[in-house]
Order: sequence, then structure tokens, then C-alpha cells
Amino acid sequence: MHITRNIGMLLLAIFLIAWGVVTLLGISGLGAILAVLAIAAGIFILLNR
Repeated sequence: MHITRNIGMLLLAIFLIAWGVVTLLGISGLGAILAVLAIAAGIFILLNR
């Protein structure tokens, strides 16, 4: 298995997995954490890191 070295894509993958789990399980209160993770992923993808 190959894990990407691009931190933006790694954060995006973590965000998508976390968002899916939160949605499926109906866990509330994690919206702010997911929003910060999404912003960080977007910034790193734009910076191409």
C-alpha cells in the first residue's frame, strides 16, 4: 500500500473519512473540527504540498 506524501491530499482523505463516519453515526459537535480540517486540506492542496 502506498500512502501519499502530499499533505493536502492526506488531510483531504482524513476529512472525507471523518465526515463519512460522523454522518453515518450522527455524531454532533464535530462540525468545527471538520471545518478546520477541510480548510487546512484546501490550503495545502492550493500550495501543492
